[in-house]
Amino acid sequence: MGRTRNTRLAAVIQELGVSQRQLAARFRAVAAEHGATELQSVAQPYIARWIAGAAVEGRAPSILAETLSRGLGRLVTLADIGLAADTEPEPQPPAWSDDTLTTLVTLGSTDMDIDRRRLLTQSVYSVAALALPEDDFFRQAVHRAQKRKPLSSYTVTAQDVEDVREMAAFFSRRDQKRGGRAGRAALVAYLRTDVTELLSGRFLSEDIRRTMTSAAAELAYLAGWTAFDGREHPLAQRWLTIATGLAEEAGDAPLAGHILRALAHQAVDLGQPQEAVRLAEASLSSRRYTHACWRERSLLGVVHARGLAAAGDKKAAAAALLRAEQDLGRASDGDDEPNRVFFYTEASLAHETAAALRDLGDLKGAETQFQRSVRTRRAQFVRTHSVTLGYLGAVQAQQGHLDSACETWGQALDAMTGVQSGRARESILQMRRALSPFRNRAGSQAAELDARARSMLSQA
Repeated sequence: MGRTRNTRLAAVIQELGVSQRQLAARFRAVAAEHGATELQSVAQPYIARWIAGAAVEGRAPSILAETLSRGLGRLVTLADIGLAADTEPEPQPPAWSDDTLTTLVTLGSTDMDIDRRRLLTQSVYSVAALALPEDDFFRQAVHRAQKRKPLSSYTVTAQDVEDVREMAAFFSRRDQKRGGRAGRAALVAYLRTDVTELLSGRFLSEDIRRTMTSAAAELAYLAGWTAFDGREHPLAQRWLTIATGLAEEAGDAPLAGHILRALAHQAVDLGQPQEAVRLAEASLSSRRYTHACWRERSLLGVVHARGLAAAGDKKAAAAALLRAEQDLGRASDGDDEPNRVFFYTEASLAHETAAALRDLGDLKGAETQFQRSVRTRRAQFVRTHSVTLGYLGAVQAQQGHLDSACETWGQALDAMTGVQSGRARESILQMRRALSPFRNRAGSQAAELDARARSMLSQA
């Protein structure tokens, strides 16, 4: 079969008004900025073949979109030039080297489009994509961002930064209360429109550029975290990857560590303990850990412990748990802490400690820590509270304490009312699996609980 001419790409190049040879030269210059040495041979014949419908592979699509964006002074997405992810037979794994702004726009568009989003969420979580670039790549991110030319004439102000931070705080608190699926579409839409427009603007100072990029990174992290909570793991992985890149472009090492910690948490949950340990160790690298507040240090450390426990390294996990508890003990209400750690309290530490002990086979210790988490958690953290109760019931059932488990699971179902969370739903499924040997005993507590759980799942 013959190739189909890429009319979208041809139209954008025509709008730019340069020859194919000139476009190729501009393309090579942008590729050099990104260290894409494999693209330095791109010349006029490549442009002609791409217009004729030849495949544009590797990093070339994003660099081509960035080249055209700079020339036109506006954002050009992969969809604009006929190279969106949904034109591929299978979504490609996230890439650390893509231009962050173009990737942000493209991912936001994909997330907001029902069909393209479904294609992405049905793809496979990529372990290969968890391989981190050399640290120099991250260290040079600030310099790369400083060289990026504005794509709009809007001048970004400190008030714009504050507005974005307020939105991040709002969506973060909503996630903790109602779960990741509640309001997520509004979060992604805000990122795709308002925030990308601000990142495309002009900055009066380097400080405003950095703080705006940091605020955008936190929102992208929330888009990833809420997808993670919704069990949409390939989508979450992409958002967390772009969020890490934005954090590094902002020079916000603690935020980058926070996001790498989320990637490590995801890897633990998906049965990839070695990858989780490696990502957690990256989050604990000197510049990310030492500049973080005590509360965030504890959070990074306890996820590291989770990875070590899942990998079966009992001694190292115990040491990491002790350090995490000591770090949290050094935090105080008067500390200058970022909003993103407001949720992390004694209850959170106890929850993650319990999960680590559970993975190490210490069910009694896990039960004690889950109970501590339930006892100390603040009322507004409804989603996590319901999940903790679900996990507590599971370890009680594993120890043969069915009556206690049923009582706990009943409390979990009470707490889950109105919560829109994939993790909460998964805990209900685990509950039903544990109850399966007993569900046919008419009139029993287990049978009644199973019927209630089934009803909740049908309504979700």
